[in-house]
Amino acid sequence: MKATGKTLIDLGFKPAKWFGEALEHINAHQLDGDALASYVEQFRTPPMLDLHREPIAFASNIKAESEHEVANVAAVNATMEAVMKTPTVVSGAVMPDACPTGPVGTIPVGGVVVARNAIHPGMHSADICCSLMLTDFGKVDPKTVLDMAQAKTHFGPGGRQRHNEMNIDRDLLDEIRSNPLLNTERSLKAARQHMGTQGDGNHFLFVGQSRETGNTMLVTHHGSRGFGAQLYKRGMHMAERFRRELSEDTLKQNAWIPFDTEEGQQYWEALQIVRKWTKANHASIHDAILHGLSYDVQDRFWNEHNFVFRENDLFYHAKGATPLDGKFMPESRSTRLVPLNMAEPVLIVKGETTDTNLGFAPHGAGRNYSRTQHKRSKEGMTREAVFAQETQGLDVRFYFDQIDISELPSAYKNADSVRNQMNEFGLGETVDEVMPYGSIMAGDWRGKEPWRKRKSK
Repeated sequence: MKATGKTLIDLGFKPAKWFGEALEHINAHQLDGDALASYVEQFRTPPMLDLHREPIAFASNIKAESEHEVANVAAVNATMEAVMKTPTVVSGAVMPDACPTGPVGTIPVGGVVVARNAIHPGMHSADICCSLMLTDFGKVDPKTVLDMAQAKTHFGPGGRQRHNEMNIDRDLLDEIRSNPLLNTERSLKAARQHMGTQGDGNHFLFVGQSRETGNTMLVTHHGSRGFGAQLYKRGMHMAERFRRELSEDTLKQNAWIPFDTEEGQQYWEALQIVRKWTKANHASIHDAILHGLSYDVQDRFWNEHNFVFRENDLFYHAKGATPLDGKFMPESRSTRLVPLNMAEPVLIVKGETTDTNLGFAPHGAGRNYSRTQHKRSKEGMTREAVFAQETQGLDVRFYFDQIDISELPSAYKNADSVRNQMNEFGLGETVDEVMPYGSIMAGDWRGKEPWRKRKSK
């Protein structure tokens, strides 16, 4: 009797792509009985993984110090508890700058989640490898650096025009082309056009002076732009396929790619290439400013805070958390960068791993409420009045010449509270501070999109 799809369904299998090839083999070799059962066993997937009945315990390095923070802390803990039911999860932590983003069960900004043999794309987010880089310019007037930076950097949606593109190292391009998840027309286009760009939102270019040396320092904050976003989309799609096979009860945003699969190996390799691209992205802006001023770099270091770090079969997903432990960044020095807001210093910190910090520090000041809520809190004041009040004495510029009050200091958590909680919970020791002179951010770019300009021309 000829085997059909019903034959396989009766053996307990769900309809799948492999049915066609398997049935062709079964009927060609006239498999039946034990021989048939033995052959199809290779296609049987392991039983579905259940969510943990109770959330895996996580370290909460955060506390409410004002009435505005009570609801935020409660929301952070609620969403982390849902995340910690994911079958792969073994540990976690929350930083003082934590705030929820997305529906309950989504890793909060300021969250660290440790999973075994699993990469969760949703836990590093679309802004893969969002990071900071510092270059020491020595004894230079900070205004000189900020003026040149304004001429060399690029903010806003989209990328650079062809005549203004930054060069990409040939070896890095070869690595991109060697990975099937990155070797696509859209990814390669983004890699070229978005090199030397900073995007929008809370990304910035900050100029200040070291408290310890008085040297002028440049700090940039941005991620992998559209290049990383393309990988994130492919990763989420891939993870969803595994979720349907391995754990249908897992929330879609917490789907994972098993590391010990071909897909897991390719995705991990792609993450490392995106990391290299992002570091080069920062460096291209810093080097352009140095070249424009005919200066040489005095010192430079960087660190990411939206990434996945590996230790054997454990994968540390840091969504807005800064790695302190050298094992996560073996090629880098021991100091890390933690910005607060445009009116506060960028902290240069170092620290040790503890049971409660898991080897991480905060990535900044975080928010207590959304951008929209913050804007509502300023109703009755003009943007110009809010800007003047909150940036007094600073040289703060917006790339699109329109103030974005959702990025002004009052939009963020109290910087002193974050610093105090860093000390209280052992989340890094401040060894220097880059005192603010001025900064550049995208600003409100609505109506000034580059594609609008091209269309009008």
